[in-house]
Amino acid sequence: FRIMAGKVKWVTDIEKSVLINNFEKRGWIQVADNEDWNFYWMSVQTIRNVFSVETGYRLSDDQIVNHFPNHYELTRKDLMVKNIKRYRKELEKEGSPLAEKDENGKYIYLDFVPVTFMLPADYNLFVEEFRKNPSSTWIMKPCGKAQGKGIFLINKLSQIKKWSRDSKTSSFVSQSSKEAYVISLYINNPLLIGGKKFDLRLYVLVSTYRPLRCYMYKLGFCRFCTVKYTPSTSELDNMFVHLTNVAIQKHGDDYNHIHGGKWTVSNLRLYLESTRGKEVTNKLFDEIHWIIVQSLKAVAPVMNNDKHCFECYGYDIIIDDKLKPWLIEVNASPSLTSSTANDRILKYNLINDTLNIAVPNGEIPDCKWNKSPPKEVLGNYEVLYDEEMAQSDGPDRDLRSRSGQSTGVKGNRARDSGKPVLTTWK
Repeated sequence: FRIMAGKVKWVTDIEKSVLINNFEKRGWIQVADNEDWNFYWMSVQTIRNVFSVETGYRLSDDQIVNHFPNHYELTRKDLMVKNIKRYRKELEKEGSPLAEKDENGKYIYLDFVPVTFMLPADYNLFVEEFRKNPSSTWIMKPCGKAQGKGIFLINKLSQIKKWSRDSKTSSFVSQSSKEAYVISLYINNPLLIGGKKFDLRLYVLVSTYRPLRCYMYKLGFCRFCTVKYTPSTSELDNMFVHLTNVAIQKHGDDYNHIHGGKWTVSNLRLYLESTRGKEVTNKLFDEIHWIIVQSLKAVAPVMNNDKHCFECYGYDIIIDDKLKPWLIEVNASPSLTSSTANDRILKYNLINDTLNIAVPNGEIPDCKWNKSPPKEVLGNYEVLYDEEMAQSDGPDRDLRSRSGQSTGVKGNRARDSGKPVLTTWK
């Protein structure tokens, strides 16, 4: 929903009582009095209007909003990939060890996004890559849509041409007015549990991009498909096999409305520790954290770091059967709808903890504060990366933090207690 100039308009189906209770406790809104409220929770569309040059609207020091003006640099599928590619090239030019490649020309530390092209602009490049491995499967996604809408899989060039004809596009050579798509190499060897594919939905809060300060939420979850996975080409059109989005899976015959096809991240960790071992599991989660930080660093230089803004992102991560994590996409407005009882508890706590960091102690918002809240208000968040702290220990700090890599560092977790400790790059 959005709150603007004393009027409240609900634009999502989130349970209203959760947010009203949170806001009223802090004295930010008084629904009955219809006053002007200091805290704004807006949709991405409203954010565009607020920061538009044409509107002439300016936020005062006691007004805070929940998106950065150009959040889409990270949350649009094409722009995310574009910014990560640019980030890699810049590190290469600087001679950074982070951009090191192996003998096959693959990035050792920054290979966390599947090979991706933009259509129609990169059609010729895609064809060249496709012909290197004609048996590969690719996934096509519209750049500006969510909840699995418009996504389909292909394994033949003729299917692309059919899509092109259906979209009434005559040529891939030049940009067209039709909707832009990204096409990515499909991760066809996902880690399966109970024979089913799943992905991770993780929540990351960014309070400032320059310097970068971000927080990881401990209570993420796994989203499972309702139908067992098969790489068979005969099942490419069965989205209940391939797409984990709840918006799709809830329409399946085997969808369970009690648990919603979800596991907590802590359950996943326990499962992996029991089947693959504790050390391997710790390494996997360290790599996931690394991916998140590097993706945020990739967009930090182009992000409009407005002092009135913070943002809670929904990261989608897929793990393959070699326990390598892949960044699939980042959501600007992760769903706050409760599909199960556990969902409701998780998202209530997520909102509560996010607001406690955005405005510590429930005080009147002040965009000029240093955005470094005391540890006791973090709740289920933990500091993932603090750029100011990282810079105090030298330029190669990030690289030395990578556990399980050939940098001479044995990892960043205490062996005796098994409890996570601060990595060197936090």
